[in-house]
Amino acid sequence: MARAAVSQFNSGFIDIKRVAYVNNPVHIAEIVKEAGKVAGVIAYTIVLPELKEALVREAQTQGVPIVDVLGPMIDALALLSGGTPKLKAGLLHKLDKNYFRKVEAIEFAVKYDDGKDPRGIVNADVVIIGVSRTSKTPLCMYLAHKSIKAANIPLVPEVAPPEEIFTLAKDKVLGLTIKPELLNEIRQERLRTLGLKSGADYASLERILNELDYADSIMRKTGCPVVDVSNKAVEETASKVIEIIRHRLR
Repeated sequence: MARAAVSQFNSGFIDIKRVAYVNNPVHIAEIVKEAGKVAGVIAYTIVLPELKEALVREAQTQGVPIVDVLGPMIDALALLSGGTPKLKAGLLHKLDKNYFRKVEAIEFAVKYDDGKDPRGIVNADVVIIGVSRTSKTPLCMYLAHKSIKAANIPLVPEVAPPEEIFTLAKDKVLGLTIKPELLNEIRQERLRTLGLKSGADYASLERILNELDYADSIMRKTGCPVVDVSNKAVEETASKVIEIIRHRLR
């Protein structure tokens, strides 16, 4: 805003000094005195009434012009909404516990994606298991943005799943299944995207049926709830997972 104002006076130069964390009248007096020495203008966004009054008073005494940048907008919103502003400093940049919890959950989902490290299973809020292309990773990332730490384990007949999934509470593990014909289409499209032949074993219906049977046996062994993700958006599946978690916490 200061630069835009200066441009109206055919000058491309402005020396801006930013002073953050102004929280006491003594500091304000020092700032006003410094501005007075260089014939400066003070533009401020102070919202705390006592500090604002101290600035106005000191500026008048020193003869330093001041501009309230934030005040008129707050007044306009108060008039429009009929509400009362909180008048608390730093609300825009406040990093609360929810923010850090979400960041932690996202980092967790990335670190323990696709069975990279089974050690994360015991620290997860929920562990997603299922065959390839059942949207395990997108689901975990969606849950992470809801501050839920989710790990996922791919179920492949040739690779035994981590023993940890059999020791967890039943409602802490969630299985994903899908109609074989739909999974066949998804995998064939995946192969085409990668420039591979659609007839590869990975996308054959026989292989898919074998994987789904194996995954079903693992899910039955864990006793976990199972969600059919056929033609379901990630959001729909996530809502079921969140419901299961809330039921567990109750």
